[in-house]
Amino acid sequence: MKSIWKKAGMIGMMMLVLLLSACGSGGSDSANGGAKEGEKEKPVLKMATSADFPPFESRDEKGNFIGFDIDLAKIIADELGYQLEIQDMNFDGLIGALQSGRVDMVMAGMSATKERKENVDFSMEYHRSGEMFISLPDSPVKQLEDLKGKKVGVQLGTIQEEGADELSKEYGFEVKKVDNGMILVQELLSHKIDVAYLDKQVAKGYMKEHGFTGFDDPTSSSPGMAVAFPKGSDLVEKVNGVLKELQENGKLKELKDKWKLDQIEE
Repeated sequence: MKSIWKKAGMIGMMMLVLLLSACGSGGSDSANGGAKEGEKEKPVLKMATSADFPPFESRDEKGNFIGFDIDLAKIIADELGYQLEIQDMNFDGLIGALQSGRVDMVMAGMSATKERKENVDFSMEYHRSGEMFISLPDSPVKQLEDLKGKKVGVQLGTIQEEGADELSKEYGFEVKKVDNGMILVQELLSHKIDVAYLDKQVAKGYMKEHGFTGFDDPTSSSPGMAVAFPKGSDLVEKVNGVLKELQENGKLKELKDKWKLDQIEE
């Protein structure tokens, strides 16, 4: 008699465990990208960046993406109903990532040049800053003529690379090309290059952090920064709509003020 009741008790306990397990397995973990019960999961918007370009994009001490472009991308994704996914890569690989369809858009302080427009589509411009040459305070370079015989570092794939190649013909300096902006700064600090040629906004940040000296490039005439997309993307018009709204309601300016961006008037 005892064995029969014992078996019945064990069966009852097993059924209770199975029932509780089933009740606890119903919904996805929203922190891992899943939707909550009764909530439609948002489509993913894949964005590539090159997180070595503060204050536009970089990483904090915990490895999180931060910067003006990052904040702007989050607003765009939210306004359009997307879940933003950010991929970090070298700047010179960003156009290829768009062309191969690996990402939906690029935000990386990218200038909308005529050459790039042959391969990708761009949104309206959202910022313009210009270029600067920076050097160590013990070896100041104050004008283009001072670059003669110097080694000038630039980042691969940038408009500064294109500009330095042209200017070197007239002003007689050597151009050294590196993968990212962080390496460029280290090259300058370790005296492997004499001068670094950078976006003005980025250069000013490094000048403040490391005590570099510098001067504006008087020949700079680069176009403004914009969001890049694969050719024919239907996101261009949608993103332009968000950017125009942010301009009109003042939120774009608020974001620039937050990240202390100087604006060159057109």
